[in-house]
Amino acid sequence: MTIDNDIRFVLLDLDGTLLDRHFDDYFWEHLLPEIFAKRNGMTFAEAHRELLARFKREEGNLRWTDLDYWSDNLGIDIPALKFQMRHLIEVHPHVREFLADMRRRGKTIVLVTNAHFKALDVKLEKTELHGCFDMVVPSLDLGAAKEDITFWQRLEERLGPDYREHSILVDDTEAVLQTARRYGIRRVVFKAGANSSRPVKRSDQFESIESFRELIPE
Repeated sequence: MTIDNDIRFVLLDLDGTLLDRHFDDYFWEHLLPEIFAKRNGMTFAEAHRELLARFKREEGNLRWTDLDYWSDNLGIDIPALKFQMRHLIEVHPHVREFLADMRRRGKTIVLVTNAHFKALDVKLEKTELHGCFDMVVPSLDLGAAKEDITFWQRLEERLGPDYREHSILVDDTEAVLQTARRYGIRRVVFKAGANSSRPVKRSDQFESIESFRELIPE
């Protein structure tokens, strides 16, 4: 499983794809409900249900990714809390090796992410991945989440009108891959094992990898 020579753009998601999603899952599913429960006189289970319902209502749009929105909505300084917990942020195995290989092969490496710029700053600083990308494109910059085909249409302004024919996208979210495939991205790959603490499940809809080692030529 290799990357063809005529693939010029390597489009990579951040959370769950390059980075272990254990950090974000723990943050949103455990730490935040715990704090919210204490501040609002609720049980953990009640807080968890309440937050899950709020998150679900915004899933797939820009407010879902906006840390400032959630800080105001929940009365908790989300960026400060992420910074406090940054020691849990980890890069998946073989990611650095893969990025170095793509650089040697002359590919244009583009980070395409729904991550809010405040979370992005914390994560790139902690992992020291700053210099690994030719371009960083957060969804807030394009005014649409990656689940929205508008994101991929507007990305043409950055990469050129023929980029879809010369791109591979690796992402751990099937909804994003579905939209990218519908738009015409040449090759879309599902990153299985997004959270290292949970069982690995490959996609039955998309070509899947468990490790970036699978995309590095022998």
